[in-house]
Amino acid sequence: MSTLNGKTAVVTGGGRGIGKAIALTFAGAGAAVAVAGRNRAALDAVCATIAARGGRAVAVVCDVADAAQVYAAFDTARAALGPCDILVNNAGVTYSARFADTDDALWDQVVRVNLHGAYYCCKAVVPTMIDHGGGRIINIASMAAVVGMPFSVAYSAAKHGLLGLTRSLALELQRYHITANAICPAWVETDMMAGAIDALVEKTGRSRDEARAALLARGGQQRSISPEEVAVAALRLAGPDGATISGEAIMLQ
Repeated sequence: MSTLNGKTAVVTGGGRGIGKAIALTFAGAGAAVAVAGRNRAALDAVCATIAARGGRAVAVVCDVADAAQVYAAFDTARAALGPCDILVNNAGVTYSARFADTDDALWDQVVRVNLHGAYYCCKAVVPTMIDHGGGRIINIASMAAVVGMPFSVAYSAAKHGLLGLTRSLALELQRYHITANAICPAWVETDMMAGAIDALVEKTGRSRDEARAALLARGGQQRSISPEEVAVAALRLAGPDGATISGEAIMLQ
């Protein structure tokens, strides 16, 4: 499938989990991919896989919570691959703590990565997308963007904000043929889910199987979602079929 031939994508948090799956899927569909994140070794490994499959990719190291790093990283990606046609804001962090135990530093970190980071990345690409007559913004949100999540107040607040950013951009940018959508998965089989299970085991004394079942039940899930399922949804939004889809919160459960 070559639905993204001639397109350039930037995927944040692209070194592992959902971001890695999206980067590989987009490259397989013909896109040149800038794989962004903090771990150089992980980014290089993803780019090596893409290159081995005949694709084009560049690793771009940056912390999305730092505006200066984001803008510099997008300049690097543009110089290597050309203007960004597709932005995937995937980088994110979560935690498990009672509201009473959520201090200001934790709140600030979670909101900066999950919400401010997406804002910085959008600021970096929207002017170029306008100049080039269109583009796609795909924000990887969460079920926590539409329902509250206990013991993750900052994460829920940030993801609610990300969905609001998505919907506002969709309305403002539609005249420029730029779409903006959010994918809102429940629990995905990633390091983030593994960390949540570890935290639940530590706090409750449950077995890992019991903790996993409790997490899934909290999200109303019969099973966890694979990163590749999220990547398929992102590919649909990035490809020709996504041209008329904007402002949506696409639920995966």
